Amino acid sequence: MKVVILAAGFGMRLENSVPKTLTKIHNKTILEKQIENITKYIDINDILIVIGFKKEMIMEAFPELLFVYNNNFHSTNTAKSLLLALNKIKNEDVLWLNADIVFDDEIISDILNLNNNCMATNISAVAQEEVKYILDKNGYIAQVSKNLENAKGEALGINLIKAQYLELFKNCLQECTNKDYFEEAINKLIQKGVKISALDIGKKRCIEIDFLEDLNLAKALFSDKEA
Repeated sequence: MKVVILAAGFGMRLENSVPKTLTKIHNKTILEKQIENITKYIDINDILIVIGFKKEMIMEAFPELLFVYNNNFHSTNTAKSLLLALNKIKNEDVLWLNADIVFDDEIISDILNLNNNCMATNISAVAQEEVKYILDKNGYIAQVSKNLENAKGEALGINLIKAQYLELFKNCLQECTNKDYFEEAINKLIQKGVKISALDIGKKRCIEIDFLEDLNLAKALFSDKEA
């Protein structure tokens, strides 16, 4: 099992001078909380961080981690960042996530226990900015995108691909444009007949930090005592 964290982007909507993943939720950064949660279940040496914007700041904050540098971070999106990391991995399950998500560690446990291709999801009303999903008649992911009507809820940005589908998924990422999010590769994978489960997180907490409002909500959801 390998883990990929996508931390190459600018994250300028928070209007701060550090990469978004180094934003603090109380006394810990987002990435610090992610690493803490992941390493309850997966060895730290199996984590790869894709970096780009102000990469030195992330590397200096986490010298014990392994990094993959996207030197085209200014002109590519998460599909190409993920591909860079996956090209370093062969014949293993891969869990990957965006570097701006604050979540309960039990979500990682639930994904590992499911032991299937999956996307962590919720069932809720969704706004324009959120990545949405719809299901097929058998309850698998049918499509995932920011631009969907009648969505079931939000795809939360924490996902797993099984080893036997890894090379095919790499091909799907390769087919994506520089501007595509990795969700477009998931759509391509689904079109090739691969089943992706929607793992509903239920009442567990998970929030993506896009705007200052999200940051304030995350600070309210995750108290000082827990941080």
